[in-house]
Formats: sequence, structure tokens, C-alpha cells
Amino acid sequence: MTSRYRIHHTSTYAYDQPVTASFNEVRQTPAAAPWQVPLESVLRVDQSSWQYRYDDYWGTQVRAFEAHAPHRELVVDVTSVVEVDGSRRHRRADDLSWAEVRDERVGDQFGEYLAVSALTAPPAELAELAESVAAEAPPADAVRAIAAAVHDTMAYLPGSTGVHTLAAEAWAARSGVCQDYAHLLVGALRSIGMPARYVSGYLHPSAAPEIGVSVPAESHAWVQWWLGEWSDYDPTNLADIVERHVHVGAGRDYRDVPPIKGIVAGTPVATELEVEVTITRQA
Repeated sequence: MTSRYRIHHTSTYAYDQPVTASFNEVRQTPAAAPWQVPLESVLRVDQSSWQYRYDDYWGTQVRAFEAHAPHRELVVDVTSVVEVDGSRRHRRADDLSWAEVRDERVGDQFGEYLAVSALTAPPAELAELAESVAAEAPPADAVRAIAAAVHDTMAYLPGSTGVHTLAAEAWAARSGVCQDYAHLLVGALRSIGMPARYVSGYLHPSAAPEIGVSVPAESHAWVQWWLGEWSDYDPTNLADIVERHVHVGAGRDYRDVPPIKGIVAGTPVATELEVEVTITRQA
């Protein structure tokens, strides 16, 4: 099934005193993939003096811009249209053995997705659980069992964690958001020798989206692991990736694919950020 979505993502920064200049990077453009066709992506920033786009080291499209005029508020508005074919997203090489997954050549090719970062380092309890599951189950089954353990242990609680929260901290609190679920699963898989990466994108919140109806949404995160090819899974919803998931980019953890980040020039200021995302199924 193919669906077309319009995604409107607005980020509003408010500063407690004027900022003389700022440089920003936006990673919100849907990626081109065999199952996904980006049709349009427009970045609007009234204060920007210039902007350009490029693909970063991890393959994510980046929209960079600079604002030179002093400002107390910065509004970054991105509108994208993308078609997603859910029927083409379920190819999996489920018959690989652990010996094949842990082959030295795989480690050489995907070493960056095997290294455990500070954000993804699994707590000892989860690492031990992953090890015991991997000892009993083939790779594809082990991934889903570990994802289920993360899902069953954690409570989804908006606002309970932030972008700098470590996976181990979220696990200790037994609560978090999609970013934490993804970091926990990524770290657990890497700890047992399976390449895994963090995916950033969007998810339409309705299981049966109505055409023409705009609904509030959020940026979303899920996981890809390597079993001869990259396979996707959503540990927050304990579900396969379908046409409601829109892929933006992937990296080692959140820090490689934040929806927006930047730096400001001038006196240090306090910053407030408000984000509003709406998604509309158009076809």
C-alpha cells in the first residue's frame, strides 16, 4: 500500500536577549529509498541570510542556514511531501546465523554501528538479558525478543527524559520516549555483536489515517539492524515499520540525526524551544 503524506514541522526558538547571529542544521527532509519517494521539501526561515543543502557523512540530507541579523526569536518552518510504499519495507534476511552476523568482514564494514556510544551503552541487566537470548535464539528471533523485553520493561512517558538522557538512565527510571527505546535496543544489539543504527523520522499516529485530515504528530525514532541487509523495527510500538513511518536519516545515535541543532553568537542566552508537527495523509 502506498500513502502520500504532507509533514509540517515548525521549530520556534525564543531567547531572553538578542542573538547577534546563529548557524543551524536541519535534518527533517524525508530520505529517498526504494520504498520512499520524497516529492517536495521547503525550508522557510525569515531571518536567514543564506541556506544550502548537502548529505552528511551518514547519508542524511541536511539543510543548513545562517541568520546574521540580531533576533530574539527564530522560527524554522519545514514542509515536506513524501510517498511511502509499505509493501516494499519487509524484506528481511532472517536465515543468517550468528557466525555470519559476527563475521570479521561484517565488523570491518559496520564497525561504527557496533561501537557502543555513551547514549546507547546498555545497562548490565539488559546486556545480560541480550546475551542469554542470543545464546538460545537465531539472530532474527533474538532481535524481536530483546525488543519485546525493552518494550515490556519501559513505560512510555512524554517529558520524562531529554535528548541527552543516557539509555542506562532511562532503563533505571523504567520510563522514557521513543528515543530511549531506540537507544536501549541499539545498545543491546551492539553488545551481542549485531550492527545496529538509530533511525530518525516521523510516524502518523493513526493506524488508519484519513485522507485530508491533519493531525498532531511528533518526530519518531526506531531501529535498524543488519542481517545481510538493513531491517527496521519500532521498539516503542513493538511493530514492523509500515507506510505510516517516514524515514529521514540514520546514525549511531540521536546525536547523528537530530531534527535541528545550532549555535548562537553573542552573549550567552537562555533558550526556549517549542516544536509543532502536523501530518496529513494526502492519498
